[in-house]
Amino acid sequence: MSNDQHERAQAFQALHQRDGLFVMPNPWDAGSAKILAALGFEALATTSAGLAFSLGRADGEGLISRDETLANARAIVQATALPVAADLENGFSDDPAGCAQTLLLAAATGLVGGSIEDASGRAEAPIYPLELAVERIRASATAVRSLPYPFTLCARAENFLHGREDLSDTLRRLEAYAEAGADVLYAPGLSSRAQIDAVVRAVAPKPVNVLMGLSACPLTLEELAEVGVRRVSVGSCLARAALGGFLRAARELRERGSFAFVAEAAPFAELNALFKPGS
Repeated sequence: MSNDQHERAQAFQALHQRDGLFVMPNPWDAGSAKILAALGFEALATTSAGLAFSLGRADGEGLISRDETLANARAIVQATALPVAADLENGFSDDPAGCAQTLLLAAATGLVGGSIEDASGRAEAPIYPLELAVERIRASATAVRSLPYPFTLCARAENFLHGREDLSDTLRRLEAYAEAGADVLYAPGLSSRAQIDAVVRAVAPKPVNVLMGLSACPLTLEELAEVGVRRVSVGSCLARAALGGFLRAARELRERGSFAFVAEAAPFAELNALFKPGS
């Protein structure tokens, strides 16, 4: 561990402890991380879907390995001076000990935070039984507490992403994960202020992460702050926005043979200056 990692870890912890919320956008590679840092964001988080798409693979199919995930995280950590947390999916293991090992390997890349979800990756039983899910978080918490700096552990309840829109079970799981040692709680897929408010109240005073852009949830950052949300991420949204622009440009070129898309492109000089050493 370097002094730099210790400082990033403390800075990341402090973001969760101050009043109000902070936005933690999700780069998918070193270049997108540099852009986000230049825009003034205070912390970053990786995106499993963004990584999968950049490698030409589908997300959520078990097609990205732990080694690939950690290599991507290391590249993003090294791209900026910002604290970085990682989407570590289900810890790449059903077993609590496997989750713990993944967290320690993640810390060795320079990460100062990471999330473990309770989705199994199996269509026939997409969510781990509560007892096993809690043990996985407890083992993960024990692992990160062994580190010489405050690694921020986020526990994710994935019901709403897998067709189980059971708020009561989601709250029960998040409360149990908080008691098992998670520092931040997260239920992606919530779509209303009432749902988000219920989550914030259930795990208070621990901070809650909310994912925006996945559903049609109309709330603004100001409204999320009023509810008491501490952290906002956007998952694969920025990666999909970038790929959306690419698709529109490529379709124009292929179908119409025109180049109007160039007007929307980032200026070469701006990007080149941003990516020069020392920028």
